Amino acid sequence: MKSILITGANAGLGKESARQFALQEGVEKIYLGCRNLYKASDAKRELEQATGRNIFEILQIDVSDLDSVKQAVESLPEPVEALVMNAGGTGGDKFNQKTKDGVTQIFAVNLLGHVALTNALLKANKLTKMALYAGSEAARGVKEMGMKRPELKHSSIEEFVSICNGSFFGPVKDATVPYGPIKYMGALWMSSIARDYPEIRFVTMSPGGTTGTEGFNTLSPVKQYVMKGMMRLMLLLGKVHKVEVGAKRFVEAVQNEVYQTGVFYASKKGLTGPIGEQGPLFKDLNDKKIQDNASKAIQRFLN
Repeated sequence: MKSILITGANAGLGKESARQFALQEGVEKIYLGCRNLYKASDAKRELEQATGRNIFEILQIDVSDLDSVKQAVESLPEPVEALVMNAGGTGGDKFNQKTKDGVTQIFAVNLLGHVALTNALLKANKLTKMALYAGSEAARGVKEMGMKRPELKHSSIEEFVSICNGSFFGPVKDATVPYGPIKYMGALWMSSIARDYPEIRFVTMSPGGTTGTEGFNTLSPVKQYVMKGMMRLMLLLGKVHKVEVGAKRFVEAVQNEVYQTGVFYASKKGLTGPIGEQGPLFKDLNDKKIQDNASKAIQRFLN
């Protein structure tokens, strides 16, 4: 891939992915999709120093704001060959509060903005080869992190809509509760759009359980302390890995066509170790009707 756009690229997995991509032969341009221009400038300078390459450009974008997404696509000066949808997290202290578009903050930052971004890039002919969505093992439930597998009754459009607007969960106070189902919907959407655009490769890849990210930074101080402490302990036990390993998964998925379009890849067991297709573990992922229902539910908030 000669040109790559990475969202959430000023820190953590996004920044480390940008560094690793820059060391790949043939990569000529990396767009750092960032919300904060000051942090983006610092990241750009550090990446140039770390790689010895001046191939980084800043693209201001806030994926939780659809107007910002639209402006970012319009300002992108040229098509990119690959898109890495890395931005996400727990949605801030008001994660369950609705945006002006009718979805929760956590849904907006993890999924709605990326769907809008992908749609706009495709419509403008500014995405030419592949798109990667940062998935999560939380989509199938992670006992180690207290995350349960999504339990939908019908997998109907309306039920997926309730995940988008938060009514599925009620007045929940823990951002990790909606996180897994949202990532599950993301994987379903990617499989659906892959069938609509066979000329583009769409891959959902989980970075696995990764330390050194900012994913927990918008949780409450107490929750941050607990989750980050848990991650440090799990790293010592070999149950999670460092940010370099998580970012390498992204780089390999983008550059290697062995990772097939429409497929969700993550750790075969737990949060680290060998990667495998998730469909055999969670058969709903391969159901085309369920995939399309999830996609149609998301599109309701874009039309």
